[in-house]
Amino acid sequence: MSAALPRLEFEELTPQLQDVFRARVERLGYLGEFFKVMSHAPETMGGFHTITESLKRVLPDNFTEIVSLALSSRLSNRYEQYQNERLARRLGFSNDWIRAALTPAHGAESVFGADEKAVQAFAIAVMERQGQGVQKELDAVIGAIGPEQTVAVMWLIGRTVTHALISNTLELEPPVASIFEEET
Repeated sequence: MSAALPRLEFEELTPQLQDVFRARVERLGYLGEFFKVMSHAPETMGGFHTITESLKRVLPDNFTEIVSLALSSRLSNRYEQYQNERLARRLGFSNDWIRAALTPAHGAESVFGADEKAVQAFAIAVMERQGQGVQKELDAVIGAIGPEQTVAVMWLIGRTVTHALISNTLELEPPVASIFEEET
């Protein structure tokens, strides 16, 4: 990671970002590396946070976690993947469910409902094909969850890919281990 991008500690953030992240820092006990670096552009970081939070109000947790886990794992964003594994577990999802979200071959057929399968297939198709040739998956997800949630899933795909590109560029190490490392 480039030393040319200094890390901002919580006290160095703008007062507005301190207000935005205070509850997170108190809950987790730390300000993540992603936030420490990307808060050099405070207005944009605040907007990124606003998108993240607004999607939580539109999408149920299962859709959010399926998209976040499926894409972060495919994009090698361990920073986000491992944190979302833990969040999914805290939300009550089983390890089998989390594995299926990470990799459809690991039981998605038996663990997910039809709407969850449609969301996962759509998110993966959009990411892998860069949004091209995904009409079949788009129609399926609209049929399964409706237009409003489909649009929210598209925003979440963009948010998740953006996070991965930034995290990978910065070579961010995950602040926590994978939940599956604990099983070994």
